[in-house]
Amino acid sequence: MSIVKINALTVPDEQREILEKRFASRAGAVENSDGFEWFELLRPIEGTDQYLVYTRWRDEAAFQAWMEGPMKAAHQGGGQGGERPKPAASGSSVWSFEVVQQAAPKSA
Repeated sequence: MSIVKINALTVPDEQREILEKRFASRAGAVENSDGFEWFELLRPIEGTDQYLVYTRWRDEAAFQAWMEGPMKAAHQGGGQGGERPKPAASGSSVWSFEVVQQAAPKSA
């Protein structure tokens, strides 16, 4: 069964737009990875300053391959002059889950 990785990013109000633009500029960066199944960037509405980055993978090995390849390269890339831009998030933690049940809308 699939696995889910959720990266909880603490993002100050003044950094929200920057974070969302950075994710938008990477559109397609994960979708072609072997074992990738789903991505969502979830913006908090109330009660928290944490964005959730939801990814779903075929298995742990597929996620680790992406972490060591495309994701690592994306986070090491520099901006102009080779300097990395300041992170938009002030903290993060990754949560891991196994999918044990799932449901989809019924077909009409």
